[in-house]
This record gives sequence, structure tokens and C-alpha cells, in this order.
Amino acid sequence: MTIPRLIAIVFILACVSVAWLVLAGVTVIRTQDVGRALTPQVGELWGPPLTQGAPTASITSADRSVRAQAVQIESSNIAVNLHLDYRQKGLLWYSTYTVDFDGKYTLVNPLEQPVTMTVQYTFPAANTLYDNFKFEINGTRVLPDSDLTRGISTTVTLNARETANVNVAYRSRGLDRFLYKFGSGITNVKNFTMVVTTDFREFDFPQQTVSSSLKEPTANGWKLTWKFDSLVAGFNIGVEMPKKLQPGMLASQMSLFAPVSLLFFFTVLVIIGAVHGHNLHPMHYFFLGASFFSFHLLFAYLADRIAIEIAFVVSALVSLLLVVTYVGRVANWKFALREVGISQFLFLVLFSYAFFYEGYTGLVITIGAIITLAVMMHVTAKVNWEEVFQARRKTKDG
Repeated sequence: MTIPRLIAIVFILACVSVAWLVLAGVTVIRTQDVGRALTPQVGELWGPPLTQGAPTASITSADRSVRAQAVQIESSNIAVNLHLDYRQKGLLWYSTYTVDFDGKYTLVNPLEQPVTMTVQYTFPAANTLYDNFKFEINGTRVLPDSDLTRGISTTVTLNARETANVNVAYRSRGLDRFLYKFGSGITNVKNFTMVVTTDFREFDFPQQTVSSSLKEPTANGWKLTWKFDSLVAGFNIGVEMPKKLQPGMLASQMSLFAPVSLLFFFTVLVIIGAVHGHNLHPMHYFFLGASFFSFHLLFAYLADRIAIEIAFVVSALVSLLLVVTYVGRVANWKFALREVGISQFLFLVLFSYAFFYEGYTGLVITIGAIITLAVMMHVTAKVNWEEVFQARRKTKDG
């Protein structure tokens, strides 16, 4: 391997790297364009993130000495069932869900005289649907009127210290997260229990929310319980839905880091070629680099058509087939299958597969680099590099 050839190989690596950068940029733009166009449509079809607020109540005494005095909820017993139902649009997956909400609240007349209590309920979102909606006070169902912009309100007459039992229930659909809001600003909460049952394993608590008091695994997911006897809080509570790997972002990240894998691959081929006499021409390296690039190009345009796992396998097989058959014809099949095929599988397929495990990619790259270094050091430990390069020069001169 001569210095001019090494320079040519480095130039080819740089050119393919530029192509990868362009592909990554195009994929990001495609993903963003799809997101801007389709996210509002998903929200309109399925519903936005839902934030359910607690009902509010106020009282007015019979003698009008007390007017519109706010009343605190004495107890809250809420059951929430979350069913995850992913939706894919182009290069993006959306964490859509169905929620069954059933809230039971207790309100008490604090005065020693009859009052008229007004109870106000506000829907968690305007542009979604509510199936089997129920709003009851002391067993009497309140029917919604035509204008639901501000929710539903009703009045009930209570004697001194009498209790009003409020029940709100519905089935609805949302996106990304479900939140429960105690009230506006810092709120005093008494005798509060909310149990959220999920049919999915992975979840998170949204930012600026209170995590659950208890967490119990179930057959399909989790049972999360928030229980407070007395709490003063300005935070909400809720659950963030798990997110799937986004094909667009995955493809762009793989393209951005692809030059590293090709650098490892070229390095191994150069060293093996120098040691065992399988020196390839720079034009051979050009076609090998293009075959590597074909993996990411095919994956970027397959990932929004089929499952990303299948797209990955198809793209990897196509690239492996291109490289192995090409080197088999250029050199020999033993070299193509053993040195080249195994190297491509390690530096392209396994390297790229590491991006499926978010947070471990850097570690996998580091381990791969160290293993590659160790193998190359031991393989060439007994090589007399002076003789190797002198032999190459003699062969060239002869």
C-alpha cells in the first residue's frame, strides 16, 4: 500500500462522508416536514394531550349573606385506565391512547344553614370526543347543554353540613400524556386517591409532576397509585406514554455516525491487505464505500414504508450482498467471506443496530473501537512492517 493510494482512500472516505451528511440532513427535513403536516391532523383525528382538572364548587347561602364562596373538595377517589394505541404517519410514530376516567368527589356544605351549591366541571380538551359521558350529583344525572365551551355546571340545594357526591366519568382519546390538575396555582388537597392502570410497561412521569406513591406491576402493565391525606402542591400528576423509535431520527443518526464505521472498515482492509497481500485499488474502496452508503440510503426510504426492524434487515442484507460478491470477484471468495464479510457485519450491521438502544450507542462504539484495536494489534504483532512495505515496493519496481 503506497502513500498516494492511502491519500486516495482517505479522499474517498471524505466524499462518502459528505454524502452521508447530506442524507442525514434530507432525512431530518423529511421528518420535520411530515411532523409539521401530520401532527395537527393526528391531534384532530385522535385528540390532543389531555389535562383533566378537578371540578370546582361555590356556595351561596339562603339569606345571601354568603355569595359565591369557593368550597374545597373534601375527598377525591379517581380511577383511570390507559390503553396505548400507537399510530404511524410517515417517518413518525405517535403515542396515542384511550382513557377511561371515573372520578368520585365529595363536597360538604360548611355552613350551619342551607346553601345553593354550584358545581362546575371543565372538559380536559375541546377538540376530542367523550363517550359514555356522565356527570352526576347525589345520583342525579346532569345533561350537557348545547354550549359546552366552559364545560358543564349545575346547582344543588344542601342543608346545613350536608354532603354532595359528584361523579364524573367518560371514555376519551389523547396523545403523548395524561395529566390531572388539582387546581389553578398552589392548591390544598385533602383525602385524595387516584389509581392509574396501564396496559404498557414503559412509562415516565412528565416534567413538573408528582410521581406516584405506589407502583405495582400487573399482567400487562402497571398500577400506579397517588394517595395523599393532606397535600399543598402546585404540581400536577400524570403519566407520559412510552415513545417508539422514530424511524426518521434513527435513520439520520445512523447516517451521521456512519463515517466512523466506514473508517474502521477501511482501516481493517488496509492492514489486512498490507499483511496478507490483498491490496485493493482505490476504485475498489470507492465501490465498497458506495455499498456501505447504500445501506443507509435504502433504510432511510424503507423505514416509513415497513417496520423499521424489517427495513434494517433488508438494507443490511442488500449491502452485505453487494460487498461480499464484489470482493469475491475482485480478490477471492475466502477473503470476501471471512475478512471482508465479518468486518462489514461488525462495523456496519452491529454498529448501526446499536442505535436501536438509545443511550448505549456511544458505549458500543467505544467497545467496538477497543476490540478492533486489540485484534489488529495481535494480528500484526509479529509483522515486520519494514519488510512488508519493502516487499510492496520491490513488487511495484519489478
